[in-house]
Amino acid sequence: MSERKLITFMLVILLASPLFARSNCGGWLEEREGVKILHIGGTNYEMGYQHGFLLRNEIRENIRAFLSQCSNYEYLLEMWNITKNYIPEEYIEELRGIADGSGVEFNDVIVAYMSVATWGMGCFGISAWGNATSDGKLYHFRSFDLPMDIKDPVTGKYVHENSVLIVRKPKNGYASVSPSFAGSLHGGGGFNERGIAVGMQVCWSNDSTFYGTPEVIKVAMVLDHVSSIEEAIGYLVKNNTAGWNFILSDAKIPVGYAVEVSAGHYYVGTYDDATEAIPPFWQIKEVVRRTNFFIYPEIAKTQRKHYDPSGLKGFIRIFTENDPFFVIWRSYKVVSKMVEDNYGRFGLNNSMEIFQSTYRGDSDLLLKILIWLAEGTSFNRAWNMWIACPETGDFVVSFAERDKIASSTPYHYFNLFELIKEP
Repeated sequence: MSERKLITFMLVILLASPLFARSNCGGWLEEREGVKILHIGGTNYEMGYQHGFLLRNEIRENIRAFLSQCSNYEYLLEMWNITKNYIPEEYIEELRGIADGSGVEFNDVIVAYMSVATWGMGCFGISAWGNATSDGKLYHFRSFDLPMDIKDPVTGKYVHENSVLIVRKPKNGYASVSPSFAGSLHGGGGFNERGIAVGMQVCWSNDSTFYGTPEVIKVAMVLDHVSSIEEAIGYLVKNNTAGWNFILSDAKIPVGYAVEVSAGHYYVGTYDDATEAIPPFWQIKEVVRRTNFFIYPEIAKTQRKHYDPSGLKGFIRIFTENDPFFVIWRSYKVVSKMVEDNYGRFGLNNSMEIFQSTYRGDSDLLLKILIWLAEGTSFNRAWNMWIACPETGDFVVSFAERDKIASSTPYHYFNLFELIKEP
């Protein structure tokens, strides 16, 4: 067989393989080491349609799963009908493309999308650079947490089983990558080809409104359109809707910032801002980190009665006031200690095992017990965990399996720049 015929034969086999599929409008899907990688590009509607078409079965499962746990369908549609006026049309079109490509009703996609913001608190983010890392480069850490029991009533498949690595190449924006799940624009974070990384964490707040841009849309805007940290901050602090915080990184400087928002307030600070040192919280040089509470006092007042979540008093309030913040504090404290214990040694090849081990409570018995007691919630229930070096494009990611949180599953190495070069 000639070389040309051999190549043609191999391409035919590859294109017919379940590990490789193309849509009829430009996107394609591949699988490596059990990780599905979705490549989408073009206009937002085209990217949405490619996403919906290539992952239509998984999206249908996920939509049914979210809707099966949704008791307020009409209320979520009312929320959407207000907040959509603050969403750039391109993202509405992308969601419409997902619906069209997968053959799901647009309203069902919207309600499932809006419902994610109502789930319990989860996720963790860290940015470390300079003296904190082994080579001075910036590394962005993220855990994306949601309950592990969101299941399709038809097939019995959990949403987190339909994980996917999304590689975006928008026609009028920057290429990016985000560990996510089928049907979602992103997994609450990611990083782009301009060295910008972002991750979001839910933070309950009494200061909320529907008259603004949903923060989940803002993350997509940052990944698609931002090339500097100043631009990113501008997106994140404008037209706020509810309580969220973000870890934001710019590998070009390098620097990381914590951003906290509620409807009427915001805070932006890096590691040496005075806010980062208000007890019981403390600064770590050239490191910022956040989970599901506010540190800036003015915004913290919109979330909890007691600023200090730590100590015996915080523990007792779990039982006397149904106050969850000691539990969240324990995770924050243990992860922060992990950062201090490994200060100056963080790099791509040695950090994921440490991050996973700490997040599942291996170094702290109390945290391990709290994670066990929080079964059925999103607390430390990682659907995916990743660490990226945006400067080089290298990243490592783990995804949850049916009965295993992502802190206990194998991890895989990829490179953004190599992924976006693929045809």
